[in-house]
Amino acid sequence: MFNSHEFKGSLHNRKKSMSRNCLKLNCYEKIFFLYFFISFISFSCKKTSTNTSIISSDSSWELLPFVKADSVNPVLIPGNGSFTCPILNETVFWEQKSVFNPAVVVKDGKIYMLYRAQDEIGLPDGTSRIGLAVSSDGYHFTRNMVPVLYPDNDAEKIYEWQGGCEDPRVVQDGSGMYYMTYTAYDGNDARLMVASSTDLLHWTKYGPAFAQAYNGKYLNQWTKSGSIVSTYNNGNVIATKINGKYWMYWGDQNIWAATSVDLINWIPVEMALNEVPPIELVGVALDMPNLKIVVPTRIHKFDNDLCESGPPAMITDSGILLIYNGRNTLPIGDPTLPDGTYASGQVILDKNNPTKILERMDTYFMKPDQPYELSGQTNNVCFVEGLANFNNKWFLYYGTADSKIAVTIKQ
Repeated sequence: MFNSHEFKGSLHNRKKSMSRNCLKLNCYEKIFFLYFFISFISFSCKKTSTNTSIISSDSSWELLPFVKADSVNPVLIPGNGSFTCPILNETVFWEQKSVFNPAVVVKDGKIYMLYRAQDEIGLPDGTSRIGLAVSSDGYHFTRNMVPVLYPDNDAEKIYEWQGGCEDPRVVQDGSGMYYMTYTAYDGNDARLMVASSTDLLHWTKYGPAFAQAYNGKYLNQWTKSGSIVSTYNNGNVIATKINGKYWMYWGDQNIWAATSVDLINWIPVEMALNEVPPIELVGVALDMPNLKIVVPTRIHKFDNDLCESGPPAMITDSGILLIYNGRNTLPIGDPTLPDGTYASGQVILDKNNPTKILERMDTYFMKPDQPYELSGQTNNVCFVEGLANFNNKWFLYYGTADSKIAVTIKQ
């Protein structure tokens, strides 16, 4: 496994050795060496950019600027709602500990927010359930007092109990049916799941998204954070086929891709024969080495340690816009951000080849800087997950420090 401390040490030793050797060179040799070194670095960076990111002076594809609604944030905080847990058969204060990482839907002229809520009693860190809140202005929400999706005595209990149901993202199909991707956590493994609903209140679970793919090859792998490629139209987020298939970006090590014909059963995209990963595999990627990495981590950037899908990806004139989350770790990340910081980035991908990056922001567009973002269950977190075009504005909702929910606005 890649060890950042070993990497830092070996790089430092190589630099010291290079410096000692350079002292032995005469002036002309030094000039030649410097020219060769700069040319090599330039070539290496260009070569890397084809696999990781293509930075361009044209920023017209970016969905910016966003301004945090500080006067009303956070828009949702932990509550005192209770219900009878069907597994424990007792009353549980299901959103007492934290609320975060929401999906949003525009329906009947209002914003419906489906959000992750945690209780204080479930293992290992509180059982997560999906709650529902409604707003007529996008800032002030009225909650449903009971969760709408939660672990139950059903076929998915083995995947969902007792970590729970986490991090929803919601789209519609052409008929208006809502499809949710969410994460089931049993306390050890995370699995990407699918459910559907006609009214956002009553949901039908379909189980793990990758259960049927490759004879169950990815069923018990760490999979989560499904962002389905969609068209944003008059407030609706409609899953849209490309070349006859639905596409989804997913994952929380690197961002991978998957395809489906029915929005329920998904097939992860694997590399072609003789294709190699664009970066060295670490973490959960080591257990899934055949997957095609679409959005990789980047050394010395805010997303050096982790890239994770944000809201449903958006088809635009420029391509497929994916807003995503990146985690920074020191010393090999962005030195201007604290260790462990989650910040937000954007990348645009090819509409005809959804695994091909066209351009990628060189740095984050949002980072934690408010007290409720800097301190909480997990410090230094802005985690974007819900995007809505509402009242002629873009509302981007995000979890703050894994504890509360806030919104940032683009006019």
